[in-house]
Amino acid sequence: MLKRAKEVLNIEARAINLMTRRLDHHFEAAVNFISKCNGRVIVCGMGKTGIVARKIAATLSSTGTPSIYLHSAEAVHGDLGQVTAKDIVIVISQSGETEETIRLLPLVRKIGAKIIVMTGNPKSTLARHGDLVLNIGVNAEGCPLGLAPMASTTVTMALGDALAACLIDRKKFKKEDFALYHPGGSLGRRLLLKVEDIMRRENSFAKVTAKTKVKDVLWTITKARCGCACVVDGKHKLLGIFTDGDLRRHLEEDPSVLTRKVIEVMTKNPTSIGKEKLAAVAFDILKSKKIDELPVVDRAGRVVGLLDIQDLLKAGLI
Repeated sequence: MLKRAKEVLNIEARAINLMTRRLDHHFEAAVNFISKCNGRVIVCGMGKTGIVARKIAATLSSTGTPSIYLHSAEAVHGDLGQVTAKDIVIVISQSGETEETIRLLPLVRKIGAKIIVMTGNPKSTLARHGDLVLNIGVNAEGCPLGLAPMASTTVTMALGDALAACLIDRKKFKKEDFALYHPGGSLGRRLLLKVEDIMRRENSFAKVTAKTKVKDVLWTITKARCGCACVVDGKHKLLGIFTDGDLRRHLEEDPSVLTRKVIEVMTKNPTSIGKEKLAAVAFDILKSKKIDELPVVDRAGRVVGLLDIQDLLKAGLI
């Protein structure tokens, strides 16, 4: 079993290496075509090739090149209406003679879209009708029966990745752009989610004045269902923070701490964060300083919210 597995992997590795040596000005032209496209990239295929085509379209779309997958057989039954003259159609067929795919060519020509052909047979019918041809031919598939496409689909997918990578460079696509298309992913959350999006606002966190008695501070904390209170001056600017940890430490030293003013026992000059900062930055601060809460301030230093480690957990950043 291991011998067979290694044989297949080596066959596919050699196929990709062959593709690497085969890349030429046709590939560069394909990148230029797509980068200047004012429409979408339509990727067509059938069977296993269709599955690869769907993956290529998904990769292109997620990296800044609008793209959709079009099933070759469904295209001639109405789905061809998705194609416009501004689009580029990438047609994939290892043999270059797939009947359903060939039937598309005169129709796409009539619409006016450019055609990039990816085929393992540069002399095929499909290749003769393409504006550009990218050779995805392989010497062997890897299938013991010589029937199932293996190396050819690997090479095709790898070539699609190479196109996407070059287009990322050409379009100067950044992490922030990627995050915009993936707001539900961990990267999207780290690059897009701001403190003000998840912080606790008025009535959801405790905010008290400097002269408030500790026992009243505890009531405010309990009412707000949080683990600390932000201590502010008359202009709501941050003076300090009073936490459960502060209470425990002072109770050991002074049992009458409940009757003292919070300004006497609070943690002065606590770490805070601006509401416009990324939530990921807040997480890094909490982690590095080994604390659980961060007062949130506006540009004038006024307390406008509180960020708890639990809020980051709920947002999926932990």
